[in-house]
Amino acid sequence: MENYRIDIKPSAENDLGKLPAHDRRRIISKIYTLAADPRSHGCEKLTAHNSYRVRQGVYRVVYEIDDRAKVVTVAKIAHRKEAYR
Repeated sequence: MENYRIDIKPSAENDLGKLPAHDRRRIISKIYTLAADPRSHGCEKLTAHNSYRVRQGVYRVVYEIDDRAKVVTVAKIAHRKEAYR
């Protein structure tokens, strides 16, 4: 299986920069596992959008998958209360 390229939108980078360091490390690790399998166990397709989400603690990583270009685009990283607004 070919790995996907990870693109992180600037808004998601800003979200990531605002998080505590220990949470940031775990989330970055989770994002890089998406390169090997973006539809891994624990991911869920969002019904209202053409996006997926994966949980990491109390945070959610919202991303889109382009299978043709083999790209995973991270759109948002937020606390679970704010992730879907």
